[in-house]
Amino acid sequence: MPTKYIDNFEIEFSAERLEGCKLWGAYVAVFAPSGTPMHRLNVRRKHRVAAVQQFADAESACAAAEAAAQDIVASLKAGPAGRS
Repeated sequence: MPTKYIDNFEIEFSAERLEGCKLWGAYVAVFAPSGTPMHRLNVRRKHRVAAVQQFADAESACAAAEAAAQDIVASLKAGPAGRS
């Protein structure tokens, strides 16, 4: 699962084949550092992003997940007032 760091957030993004078809879905999980070096806080559990979109290949799904991760982190940085 590819991992990317945006500010202090650790982002895991992936593509998974959708059940019953040959298309792919985009998934993202967001973690923040904890006080314990061997642990991390699960800020957003792994969930499907771009839920209405289905992708022909895993690479396209991963690219969409990575783009969605940018929006998720921006929302988290904005605080509760910036979340929808």
